Amino acid sequence: MQESLLSEPIEDVQDSFGLVHDKLSDWLETAVALLPNLIVAVIMVAIFGLLSKLTRKLSRRFLERVTNSQAIARLLSTLAGITVVFIGLFIALGVLQLDKTVTSLLAGAGVIGIALAFAFQDLAANLIAGVYLSFQRPFVTGDLIETHDVFGTVQKVDLRTTVIRTNDGKVVLLPNKEIFENKLVNYSRSGTRRVNLVVGVSYGEDLENVREIAAEAISSLDLRDTSRDVEIFYEGFGASSIDFVARFWIDFRRQVEFRTAVSEAVIAIKKAFDAHDIMIPFPIRTLDFGIKGGETLRQALPELPMQPVPVLANGDRASQSRHAAE
Repeated sequence: MQESLLSEPIEDVQDSFGLVHDKLSDWLETAVALLPNLIVAVIMVAIFGLLSKLTRKLSRRFLERVTNSQAIARLLSTLAGITVVFIGLFIALGVLQLDKTVTSLLAGAGVIGIALAFAFQDLAANLIAGVYLSFQRPFVTGDLIETHDVFGTVQKVDLRTTVIRTNDGKVVLLPNKEIFENKLVNYSRSGTRRVNLVVGVSYGEDLENVREIAAEAISSLDLRDTSRDVEIFYEGFGASSIDFVARFWIDFRRQVEFRTAVSEAVIAIKKAFDAHDIMIPFPIRTLDFGIKGGETLRQALPELPMQPVPVLANGDRASQSRHAAE
């Protein structure tokens, strides 16, 4: 009776060890069967690891040539290397006959990618816009641009923002998406810029003579682009003067060059007009009191009495008009 009671636990232990032994034997047989595939998978991972390093190195060299942003070149080259590694891992899993695992990984990566895209859509938009700006190169560091109500010199192009320094010393970090979606004016791209200077002369001047003198004055400037002619165009009849615009071109890179050109042109025209007794009139206001026009206050109010000019204590007359009606 006692022997039968003891034999039952011993049989249970033996059965358990048998199951463990059978399972380990199955695993060992499977491992031995998969050993060639495992070796191939390890070799594939090692090869793709080396390919990843080579891809990063070559892609970074290429990207640094085609883009003006070191940060974007580093990012894209790193992404290229990671892509190569993932390709190697997927191939290795396929060699090990873990196709379902590959499918699950791809599905999980897709779900995570969609979630991240919604969570960081603004960041992603700025990043994509930064990549576009780096490859398209609508501007480079040092260019004078105007975009989204910001006017200044490009200091740096980052992954998310473009750093612009305005002419009054302010540093503006403008999101790349704002530049991508708005109008962009690059003043430095062509290397030249036209100066438009508006000038007014008296109605009594000889306009043809004024045009010749103004053109000669502008032509004498050293900073003018001599390959292009100076252009003088009359624009119309102003309130106190006949207005014209003097147009000429300069070699341009910085805003100070444009400002200097405008200043030198103003000085040159003023000197030339003074030398030839050409008047740049002050603003003139004519008071007209008639219903249809053409009447002075005296004509409109003939009964208005004459007012004497007051005499000051020191004997000088006041500067006001002798007749208040006039």
